[in-house]
Amino acid sequence: GTKDDSLHNLKNTIYEINRETARFYYSNLSKPAGKWAMDYYLSRGLTPATIKSFGLGVALSEWDSLVKHLRSKGFSPEDMVQADVAVKSNKGTYFDRFRDRSMFPVINVRGNVIAFSGRRRTEDKTVAKYVNTKDTLVYNKSQNLFALNLAKANCSEQMILVEGNFDAVSLHQAGFKNTVAPLGTAFTKEQALLMSRYTKEVIICFDSDVAGETAVDKAF
Repeated sequence: GTKDDSLHNLKNTIYEINRETARFYYSNLSKPAGKWAMDYYLSRGLTPATIKSFGLGVALSEWDSLVKHLRSKGFSPEDMVQADVAVKSNKGTYFDRFRDRSMFPVINVRGNVIAFSGRRRTEDKTVAKYVNTKDTLVYNKSQNLFALNLAKANCSEQMILVEGNFDAVSLHQAGFKNTVAPLGTAFTKEQALLMSRYTKEVIICFDSDVAGETAVDKAF
């Protein structure tokens, strides 16, 4: 019916918004205001080729640089909110959900950008270290894994599960192309089921601190 059609159209619009957003964040790396993120990626040992293959980028510190960009491409602010790349203020204005963060797009196994994970620029502990897309029509955080889009072709025997996006990207670059990470959530039953579709054995490689060890116990 028409309701199904409009839902289908909205999903497609969200995919388009996410793809354009990922492009925008990536292009920001070459702007003076985004240089800090490029420097940060390089300081963590990532190569430009890795940065490009993961589509890493940066959300600038302005309140609405993404909203302006997406408006110029013909997208409505209401749809940006549905994609969770923008937020509506109490005053009724729209602003970027991610600001002043290095950005990791989450890409599903069909190659669609479905979400984002943003890491804070500062070491200011009052700011959340990671901000992740909330669940949307195209994204459920408990049912997706970061880097599965790249790992799925390389993991028929074994898959490596790490804690964070950076760990996953670094391991891929080092040749461990069977690595995935959960997204801003404790490892879930749904994620375990998802992994079981692609691999026979999972190697859990979390941090060796107390939090990491607790997370390993839970994941098992």
